[in-house]
Amino acid sequence: MVNVAVVGYGFAGKSFHSYLVGLEERMTLHTISTRNPERQARARQDYPDVNVVGSLDAVLADDDIDLVVLATPHNTHRDLAVAAMDAGKPVVTDKIVAMNAPETIEMAEAAERNDVLFSVFHNRRWDWDFLTVKKAIEDGYIGEPYLYESAIMRYGGPGGWRGVKSESGGILYDWGAHLVDQALALVPSKVASVSCQLQYRKWEVDIGSYVCVNLNFENGAIYRVEVGNLSMYQRPRFHVMGDVGALVKTGIDPQEPYMKEGRIDDAVEDAADHARIWTERDGAREELVIESVRGSWRGYYRNVAAALLDGADLAVTPEQMIRLMRVYDAAMTSAEYGVTVPLGI
Repeated sequence: MVNVAVVGYGFAGKSFHSYLVGLEERMTLHTISTRNPERQARARQDYPDVNVVGSLDAVLADDDIDLVVLATPHNTHRDLAVAAMDAGKPVVTDKIVAMNAPETIEMAEAAERNDVLFSVFHNRRWDWDFLTVKKAIEDGYIGEPYLYESAIMRYGGPGGWRGVKSESGGILYDWGAHLVDQALALVPSKVASVSCQLQYRKWEVDIGSYVCVNLNFENGAIYRVEVGNLSMYQRPRFHVMGDVGALVKTGIDPQEPYMKEGRIDDAVEDAADHARIWTERDGAREELVIESVRGSWRGYYRNVAAALLDGADLAVTPEQMIRLMRVYDAAMTSAEYGVTVPLGI
């Protein structure tokens, strides 16, 4: 059994990590740490049998804790994770892993020198839409994809620390972290180059209101990620073009609203959001509607438990996160100077 401490009890700590850890049969939610007195009271009400403490030091001093989960602002991840790993604790951070590649490398080095697990909560590798696109490609409906478009477009200014660039990193560092991670997991090729455009409009925040990132892969594929908070219309979640077919997937993975109600396994998707595919088979053109592959965010902590207890391979590794943040650093350089940045990773 893995005793888990969740550090931070805002939205991510409460609704995602504490809840999902509690569902994993080989994990126990042992401790919640938050400096905020109101959140401490809420944690005690939500989990009366769980220890509630006010500092990371209290977590690191507890020999019964086997895993530290950091659900804190992005700019704190590096320092807190390194401190925890130097104290001998395995660590999971919420996404995004850190603010840049050098910070991520420091975290990976801390894991290696202390021989402890280090992973990042990329639960959206278990999203229904992502898994549906992946399977449609594997089943040959698309042929060889040459253009992927992945978007989250909403309307409304961000609040709290997520609207502060020095704490969050910017508009690309929230939802965008999942979208870029999915791109790197989906395309079997190195990233040749990256270009990025940022816009700042309307909202009185410094994170940006729209970002578009083009990942140009060595196999010729282009993967376009768009995130916006100034769009009255939601773009399709995925649009994929290949040499024998195309796919459009609307809607957003349905697990989150059910998770908030404490019944993630009951998630259902509107049939109107099923993927539509236009393809050619046996010389005839065909239009299909396919049901989504039913993923489960339970899979993330199930994998972490298996890694800690059974020596299983991590689904989300430090090496993957270093690659992700090198793409991010290139994207920020591109946005600042208006150039395409070569990578080859």
